[in-house]
Amino acid sequence: MRALHEEHAAALWSYALHLTSGDRIRAEDVLQETLLRAWRSPSVLDQSQGSARAWLFTVARRIAIDGWRSASNRSEVVTDRPPEGTVADGTDRAVQGWLVAEALAELSERHREVLVLCYFHGYSVADAALKLGVAEGTVKSRTHYALRALRLVLEERGVTQ
Repeated sequence: MRALHEEHAAALWSYALHLTSGDRIRAEDVLQETLLRAWRSPSVLDQSQGSARAWLFTVARRIAIDGWRSASNRSEVVTDRPPEGTVADGTDRAVQGWLVAEALAELSERHREVLVLCYFHGYSVADAALKLGVAEGTVKSRTHYALRALRLVLEERGVTQ
């Protein structure tokens, strides 16, 4: 058995790896089961080098085929790497920006300017009041009503609920 292993294990490993499409764990299982069957069949040990290798390769192929056909193989995938995550390419953010820009265009000029100053340019209420030449309370109320109007426009488009 040791001579059989030393003579054929490397070639058998390569073949098992090919049969399992590079899945090292399944290839190890195929190799181990093939050598176990060879150990259980002492007639293989008595064969010449060529026929022993042919027997081993045939058994390995049948074991791999049986593995493909089994139900347990279909339900589970073994891997040494976690699945790839989603790639953040900025598409969602671009679409959201586009939808908000369209919705902003439907607001009145006063509502649009207060939202742009406070939310997009980062102005404080006091700074926005100075820029617009209105009282701070006016900026607060315009912001409140502008956000309500923006929400309504987005709901009409089916963007929010």
